Amino acid sequence: MLAAERQGHILDEVQRRGAIRVSELSQLLGVSDMTIRRDLDTLAGQGQLDKVHGGATVRRAPSTDEPGFEAKGQRQVEEKEAIAAAALAMVTPGSAIGLSAGTTTWMFARHLVDVPDLTVVTNSMRIADLLHASPTNGPNVVLTGGVRTPSDALVGPLAVSALEQLHLDVVFMGVHGMDPKAGFTTPNLLEAETDRALVDAGRRFVVLADHTKWGTVGIKTIASIEQADTIVVDSHMAGEDLTALRELAQDVVVAEVSAHPAPAP
Repeated sequence: MLAAERQGHILDEVQRRGAIRVSELSQLLGVSDMTIRRDLDTLAGQGQLDKVHGGATVRRAPSTDEPGFEAKGQRQVEEKEAIAAAALAMVTPGSAIGLSAGTTTWMFARHLVDVPDLTVVTNSMRIADLLHASPTNGPNVVLTGGVRTPSDALVGPLAVSALEQLHLDVVFMGVHGMDPKAGFTTPNLLEAETDRALVDAGRRFVVLADHTKWGTVGIKTIASIEQADTIVVDSHMAGEDLTALRELAQDVVVAEVSAHPAPAP
């Protein structure tokens, strides 16, 4: 296999998984660890990935970079669906829950249409439209006001004011990044304030984050890792990353990723 072809396979695997170890690539491609490390040096030098100790990760975006909903919806679809299915067990019929905007919470919302007597408060136009279009009666939906972001979240003073008046049983939040020092972060300053108000409105705080969010840092912190009552991640999270997360978090649920992905948003 030519070096260019091998490096193309490496990039495909890094993009698909978010992070991968040298030993995994060596076994997958049938070459030595030294060859893989040289390939990673080349790809990192071209700015196509980030080389880290023992492997590589997808290239980190700038701290204020905020992809649109469709772009994010094509990433880690299987992982997000596994997380959404696992989180459903935390929803009680007759409760009032909060959902932040995002593609992971959008996937989670698809599981809520048959939960009896549920009230969903959200700042996501996409989630509100999804639940409103449900062929069944579906949950009672409360949509905050606010200014629309590239990811179709409603943020700002109007959204914060609406959330400050509410008392929710559980808040489920998707995040842009999850880091031991920075905590849960977002690339949008106004969204950080809105998400904080959503967290404060809930008696329980649950974060839904796929493995690629680990080590990603947005410009503003929403909450620390320790503040989450539960964090739901997918089974593709590397062992050392999962260990580091468990050392900080109150409770971590690992959702097993299925080989049969759900359709993207």
